[in-house]
Amino acid sequence: MAPLNQAGRNDLLEVIDDRVGTRATLITSQLPTEHWHTYLNDPILADAILDRVLHAAHKLALTGESLRKQENPAR
Repeated sequence: MAPLNQAGRNDLLEVIDDRVGTRATLITSQLPTEHWHTYLNDPILADAILDRVLHAAHKLALTGESLRKQENPAR
């Protein structure tokens, strides 16, 4: 939820790079990938991260209201 610092961006790239091609990786986010460059605030690392994440990705975009907004009948 908070912006990543340089060490955090480097760590994220390292984790993703280690997993690419060897393990499945599930990433969930409310931030669309087209906004990751702005969020990561480092165009070179953002390109590297997105290249690895999106290369063989299966993207599922969910829509609809949050289930948290529904009234809880137990209350």
